[in-house]
Amino acid sequence: MARALLVLAPAVVALCTVAAARPVAYALPEETPVALPPGLGAELTAATCSACHSLDYVTTQPRGKGAQFWKDSVAKMVSVYGAPVGKEDAEVIATYLATTYGGPAR
Repeated sequence: MARALLVLAPAVVALCTVAAARPVAYALPEETPVALPPGLGAELTAATCSACHSLDYVTTQPRGKGAQFWKDSVAKMVSVYGAPVGKEDAEVIATYLATTYGGPAR
């Protein structure tokens, strides 16, 4: 009998702990809508990129990396993360991003 209690004691403690646990509530900051600056390809870029992540992800990338950085970034989204973007759209998006964010921060 004593052996049975020793075996069951951890299970009873675990059940009591789970029963007493309360859900944790996190206060998240309010989302702020981000709009991309106007330009050729802005609407396509916003619609395509925001399907998978916020546009903050786009607007907070480092500046001054040039056209190849953006071309590689778009290619990575397609080949690594599976973004459903055709070749022509990828070129338009990469060109827009390079034109808009490829130079130094303004």
